Amino acid sequence: MEYSVGKAGRIIAARLYEGEDLYESIEKIAADENIACAAVFTTGGIRKADVVVGPKTETPKIEANFKQFTGPGETLGVGTIYCDETGQPKLHIHAAMQRGETSVIGCPRGGATTFLILEVTIIEILDIKAMRKKDPKTGFNLLAFE
Repeated sequence: MEYSVGKAGRIIAARLYEGEDLYESIEKIAADENIACAAVFTTGGIRKADVVVGPKTETPKIEANFKQFTGPGETLGVGTIYCDETGQPKLHIHAAMQRGETSVIGCPRGGATTFLILEVTIIEILDIKAMRKKDPKTGFNLLAFE
């Protein structure tokens, strides 16, 4: 395990509109506001999403198992923002989505679009030197601290 201790900085509240992309929108806010580290919370509506619900395979290489969520439905999510090796802020979020009796929980990294309204709260984390670095073993961009 590794960790670092920081403190809360600015708090940003945002509203995403119908059809806006979850990742594009949050990463744009972070880039525009020069946010390198943050906690992210979302609540509201989701139109559709391609969600990683665990690995399809673990060996010889981890392969993502995607499940399509077709809304409109409700969602709540929690995630983080850290810059990658290019210096760009990258969102990592896990969310629960539901429409009627159908629910999906996982990482909507295959794309997710807003239904009507999605409220986003970004809490900037100051005094932490961390970034997502490519891990040669998995090929994933994993969180690392300086």
